[in-house]
Amino acid sequence: MAPRKNFRNQAKKEVKPAAVVNKNGVKVEASVAASGGGFSGTKIFTWFMVLALLGVWSSVAVVWFDLVDYDNVIERAKEFRFNFSEVLQGKLSAYDADGDGDFDVEDAKVLLGLKERPVSVLLREAKEESAVKEPDDSRDEATHPYEDENNAIDMKGELVEKAQPQQTLEESKQYKNQPGSPETKETEAESVPEPEADVEPEVESVPELEAEFVPELKENAEDQPKDKLKEKAKKKKPKLLNKFEKTIKTEIDAAEKLRKKGKVEEAVRAFETLVLQYPQSPRCRYGKALAEDGLAEKMLSNDMLQKAIGTYKEASELPNATPDLIKATLKKRAERQQFLGRMRGALATLEKLVQIFPEDMALKNDLGVAHLLIGDNNSAKRVYEEVLATAPSDGFAKVHYGFILKSENKIAESIPFLRDGLESGDPGTDDGRFYFHLGDALQRMGDDSAYKWYERGHQRGHFASVWQRSLYNVDGLKAQPWWTPKDTGYMDLVKTLERNWRIIRDEAQSVMDKTTGLFVPEEENLREKGEWGQFTLWQQGKKAGESCRSVPKTCGLLERYPEATGCKRGQIKFSVMQPGTHVWPHTGPTNCRLRMHLGLVIPKTGCKIRCTNDTRAWEEGKVLIFDDSFEHEVWQDADSYRLIFIVDVWHPELTQYQRQTLSPI
Repeated sequence: MAPRKNFRNQAKKEVKPAAVVNKNGVKVEASVAASGGGFSGTKIFTWFMVLALLGVWSSVAVVWFDLVDYDNVIERAKEFRFNFSEVLQGKLSAYDADGDGDFDVEDAKVLLGLKERPVSVLLREAKEESAVKEPDDSRDEATHPYEDENNAIDMKGELVEKAQPQQTLEESKQYKNQPGSPETKETEAESVPEPEADVEPEVESVPELEAEFVPELKENAEDQPKDKLKEKAKKKKPKLLNKFEKTIKTEIDAAEKLRKKGKVEEAVRAFETLVLQYPQSPRCRYGKALAEDGLAEKMLSNDMLQKAIGTYKEASELPNATPDLIKATLKKRAERQQFLGRMRGALATLEKLVQIFPEDMALKNDLGVAHLLIGDNNSAKRVYEEVLATAPSDGFAKVHYGFILKSENKIAESIPFLRDGLESGDPGTDDGRFYFHLGDALQRMGDDSAYKWYERGHQRGHFASVWQRSLYNVDGLKAQPWWTPKDTGYMDLVKTLERNWRIIRDEAQSVMDKTTGLFVPEEENLREKGEWGQFTLWQQGKKAGESCRSVPKTCGLLERYPEATGCKRGQIKFSVMQPGTHVWPHTGPTNCRLRMHLGLVIPKTGCKIRCTNDTRAWEEGKVLIFDDSFEHEVWQDADSYRLIFIVDVWHPELTQYQRQTLSPI
């Protein structure tokens, strides 16, 4: 190229004059000495530097169709660390960004960010970097089990996956085209620990595949010293490379390094190149899947994630895949299927894993969770019974088995499993839902130690306080059990309800005829005894059209109050409770709403509601407002029915954006 020729020719033609010694005894060039020092060596250096930089950055000037500013050139020269001696000798290949052997306009485009660097160059550089420090490839050849993935159980007794991250996720966990939810304590999908290739130590790595405790050690833990247990339970790195792949390890590591540095687009291209070169390599295919997975997260693309799920499957089915790679690939595939809400697909993947690795209790635990996610509690129960028959001290299996027993209303039987599972400290047990259900079971048995477990759950960060035990929360919202209309800012709504309470009461009584079947029994297993029926007008921000046709005036009154009708985390409904009913102490699922109770038909005595340690009574035509994320309890000991109108509203401190983006409950 012209700049190189110019620099090279100039260097050859330059004749260095003889040196003389000045009066200070320092050698200087003859021309400088003769001129009395007026033309110093420093100026010569500066002159050549300017010429060199002019030549190099002329390519940049061509790209931008503009002249080069000297100050800018010098700064860019510093940035790319030009060496003056290299410039004089024409050694510009160090700045060859596109790999064609010289520095030209195309290189300038790359340096200015106008063009991507070729995959071949990226792989070459990564290989050179890897060659500097190669890790020891000697390792244990044994297969190591995974650490279990945590899952979550909601407050109504339904198991929900934790999403990733990421993940909150009472609905299917999919990437959205809008910014994420502002919630800070929503249930999120936890990523399965990600096994990696043997990447250089200097690369910052994501969490690696971890081995869980050997079941025999857990069963006989009491007979062994604690220090020996810890020593034997050390995590080991999985073996992901087969015999052939060890010969191309440097190439795999180079592509993997791009992925770990967050250059997912380049990593996808690099692994695609490797897959084309080595189509029968499971590790190359697995690397491609991981890169596509990372790109899906960056793009928030469900389509790209679906592509990654397919590539995981391809990698697991290739011949000569190591057991560890098969396990890592299928486990990751199942986790991402769950993230997309493909619960039955994830179940099938986990069933295949358990068939391949029948001795792995962690995989069986995950299989049990997959059954719970599709509502198949009976199959989940059988899985956990199998796990506990083999590993009776498995804490993860215990808490989930205890949860299933409690959902079957086997309250007393559930307590030891929930308690022992939490006390085990095993991965996946430190979850607010298990503290919640254990405390609830103890309360129903009249055991005051429930509050000890609530306190422990609070200390572990699962509950806002011992009293406020909701699990789907937004941090920072004002928290108090009882509210006044003025506190809420919804004065107009309260006045409308109280002004029209008789109209609302009359419409409710008109649909209370049991032959219509409009009032349905409470189905959340909150009653100790008695009868409690409800008639819903809005649910999760959606209007029940058929119900509203039965009470048109009531629905008409509410239409202009979006804080109520648009509350996706609440309901609007009539509630009728018959004499002799007791509702267990319980909490609502979220701190994002407040609950209004309008008294319609209230017996003179015997009906009361407690929220925390403050007990109150309803009045006809008056609104009570409380935060049902705090513990509350209801008694109906009157001699006639009690009828109220329940209106849930958004917490007043939620922003409009939060109200639009929070997921429904």
